[in-house]
Amino acid sequence: MTFEQIITDIHNKKYAPVYFLMGEEPYFIDVISDTIEEEVLDETEKAFNQIVVYGRDVDIDTVATHAKSFSMMGGYMVVIVKEAQDLKNIEDFEKYLDVIPPTTILVFDYKYKKLDKRRALAKKIDKMGVLFESKKLYESNIPGWIQSYLSEKGYTITPKATQMLTDFLGTDLHKVRNELDKLIIALPKAKKIDDMDVERNIGISKDYNVFELQNAIGRRDIMRANQIVNYFGDNGKDNPLLVTAISLYGYFTKILKVHYATDPSQNALAAALGVNPFFVRDYQMAARNFSIADCVKCISVLREFDLKSKGYNSGETSEKDLYREMIFKLLH
Repeated sequence: MTFEQIITDIHNKKYAPVYFLMGEEPYFIDVISDTIEEEVLDETEKAFNQIVVYGRDVDIDTVATHAKSFSMMGGYMVVIVKEAQDLKNIEDFEKYLDVIPPTTILVFDYKYKKLDKRRALAKKIDKMGVLFESKKLYESNIPGWIQSYLSEKGYTITPKATQMLTDFLGTDLHKVRNELDKLIIALPKAKKIDDMDVERNIGISKDYNVFELQNAIGRRDIMRANQIVNYFGDNGKDNPLLVTAISLYGYFTKILKVHYATDPSQNALAAALGVNPFFVRDYQMAARNFSIADCVKCISVLREFDLKSKGYNSGETSEKDLYREMIFKLLH
């Protein structure tokens, strides 16, 4: 089952007896678990029929004892095991699944790890309940996720504002959601969120950000690129060189993909680059300004400054000066 299907079923009061939520992305695990915790029982029922434990504090026998308990006053017994990856001998829990009463809803939050799907526990859970793998999203998936999340709340967002948020917030979905919720609280329903809204409510400058730096580099606009990195150097806490170097590495990798693309159409390039079609022309322009050899050289420069940002062979050079040196080497 997909994340969306699981959430929809919970909202519709269609529950599975066991939810085993596992994988590298904690956000989807937390949302499913929290939805069960918040929606299955009302506040009065929770006092008697909801138990939340942590894997480091219990063993599988204790979890089984809770799961085998019958609810008071009818209804469901909800047992949630948070940080279940800390449970020892989790595979041994398979022997208890057949004795859990039908009124129990048992949830395992098994983060950053996965069950072996070839073994008995995973096979039985998959047959009788929900075995959900929460996969990490790549950076290229974040813009679509932002648009989808806002759409569910009744908002739309411009491509530039989406990319600003992606570049600034990265792939931490909890962090991304928190910032999106700030926008939702601050802006009227059905608003099309733009770069000004992001600047005012999130604190990301619409003029001085990685997105604008990439555009300046792509145009080989030396003056504008230096203005931006000078701002970054003066605001190093919000714009660390390491993060910028990683973003630019991805940028030049995409330019290389343009060079090697067999289908130059807008939609095909957008799919290959993992970007909104709105930005394809920017990458095509950058490819005209940076040959394959130029891109390879720039990637080498970025590796150099990735190391320097970590203190390797940088001496006492300030981050602002490192930024200036990096831009000089990228554009000359």
